[in-house]
Amino acid sequence: MTLAKALAPSQSLPVRALMVLGGSLFIAIAAQISVPMIPVPMTLQTLAILIVGLTYGARLGAATVLAYLVEGAMGLPVFANGANGAAFFGPTAGFLVGFVFMAWMVGYAADRGVRGVLATAAVCILASALLYVPGVAWAMALAELLGLDASKWGADNFAMIWQYYMAPFLLGDAVKAVLAALVVSGGWAALKGRRA
Repeated sequence: MTLAKALAPSQSLPVRALMVLGGSLFIAIAAQISVPMIPVPMTLQTLAILIVGLTYGARLGAATVLAYLVEGAMGLPVFANGANGAAFFGPTAGFLVGFVFMAWMVGYAADRGVRGVLATAAVCILASALLYVPGVAWAMALAELLGLDASKWGADNFAMIWQYYMAPFLLGDAVKAVLAALVVSGGWAALKGRRA
């Protein structure tokens, strides 16, 4: 059982539609919040996606992120820094698509009963790490398509990928994974306390 099902056991179609709309709005707002970090600032977009996935479960979490992507594709400024559908043609488009899998993965863990801060944080860290697969793959493909020096992306030069596409974000990813675990575990604790 997910936190959303525990809070609203009877989830009719209108209730689920409102949850998707509310969740996508939550992600859109979080995407606009930038936290200064070194070497790059981080947005709270992935934190919101992790929370939505953990709270809603795999199917509803993934559907919420899909709705968020559709809102951006329709031209709404829901992506980081007020970006919209044009972001699907930029170097970060792979991450946008990967968000759906991220929400599904942590939601799947929640559906299977993963709870507790440590277990939940571990799932969130794994999902955050796997987000780099589509993210980096898209950036490499775009570089190749645009005729940029794609040789730097060769297997012999993983250092370049690490330096520019991964390392600057890892600390923020770990912090957001732990925060998501704390928020959702806190939600379960509050619900249990209310029922006691």
